[in-house]
Formats: sequence, C-alpha cells, structure tokens
Amino acid sequence: MKFVFPKFTYCSEKFTVHNMTKNVSALLALLGWIAVITQYVLLIDNRTVPVMESTIRFFSYFTILTNALVAVYFTVLFFSKHIPYFIKSNPGLLTAITVYITLVGLVYQVVLRQVWEPQGIQMIVDELLHTIIPLLVIVFWALYETSIAIQYSKILLWSVYPLVYLVGILIRGSFSGYYPYPFVDVNSLGLTHTLLNAALLLVLFSMMATVFIFVGKKVIRR
Repeated sequence: MKFVFPKFTYCSEKFTVHNMTKNVSALLALLGWIAVITQYVLLIDNRTVPVMESTIRFFSYFTILTNALVAVYFTVLFFSKHIPYFIKSNPGLLTAITVYITLVGLVYQVVLRQVWEPQGIQMIVDELLHTIIPLLVIVFWALYETSIAIQYSKILLWSVYPLVYLVGILIRGSFSGYYPYPFVDVNSLGLTHTLLNAALLLVLFSMMATVFIFVGKKVIRR
C-alpha cells in the first residue's frame, strides 16, 4: 500500500522563516551582550580612574549605547511569539537601529580605526562592536524590514537619540573635562570646531537615514 502525505508548503515556509529570524535574533542578541559586557570588564580591569567614573565614561560612548540598544532590540525580538508581526507592527524601529549601528561602524572605519591598534581580546571585541555587529544588523534589515510603510518624516524622531547624546556628552565634558571621542573634544578643538563636527555628524546621520528609507522603498520594496 502506498501512502500519500499531504503537503504543507505554506505552513512549512512560514515556520522556516520564523525559525531563521529566531536564530539570527538570538545570534545578534548574544553577540551584542558579549561584546558590551566584555568591553566593560576590560575597561574596569585597565581603569585609571575610580570604578564609578569608569562606568560613567563607559556609557558615554555612542558605540556602547548603540550596541546595547541592538542587544536589547534583538533580545526582545527573540522572545516575541511572532517576529515578522513584531517588525511589521513597529515600522521604522529596525531601520532606526540599523542607521544608528551603521553610523557607529562608519565613523569608526573612517575616523577612529587609525588612532589606535587594539590587541588580543580587545581587538576581537573591537571588531564585534564596530564591524561584525553593524554588518549583521544591515543584513537582517535588508532581509526582514517592512520599509514601504516608513515615512521620511520619521528621521526627525530618529534624530532625537544622537542629538540628546551629543548634548549630554558636551554638557558633562564641560565640567568633567572628559570627552569620549577626539572629534568632540572641546579641550583640544575648541567649542566652535566641536559644534561644527557635531552638526556634521547629525547631517551624516540624516543622509544615511534617508538612504536606508529610499533603498527600502525603491529597491527592497517590502
């Protein structure tokens, strides 16, 4: 006797996509937490100031805050019962996070990579934070973001995070004397030059966000 089993192509496809997004979300969440936590441990082990001040300085880096944001987002995504629905019901959230982490990677590759040469574990963590995680997030965005519903006007809302960050580090730096990045170091550049650099970074962010939305709408078309 010959048995014929029914085909469940559509359900199987949905199950496969769900599993894939689960696995990739788990990977990105895990890499994000490992990189951020390891970087903190390394910073504390090599600190030259008290633990509290070191911790404050740690969280004054856009790289750390943004990679932590990536880790939180993909952790929430992993525990979501229906990942595609979560992404679709929050249009633009994935794109915003992708732009933030892409900015981290781009600024590092163009401006900061030449200013120091990390070794050992620090080098591995450095590449995770600035290269591997940004590239993986961009790939995830290209595969799963529903870009059609995203409006260009959202860029103003997305700009709040980098704007608040820049204002925050400049205010704290004015009385602590510590600035996390050389291109916003008022002590060496002066206030005018620093504000110009900050404005250029915001312009770069807006341009990148525009490109991501455009590519999502015109090329990916999902």
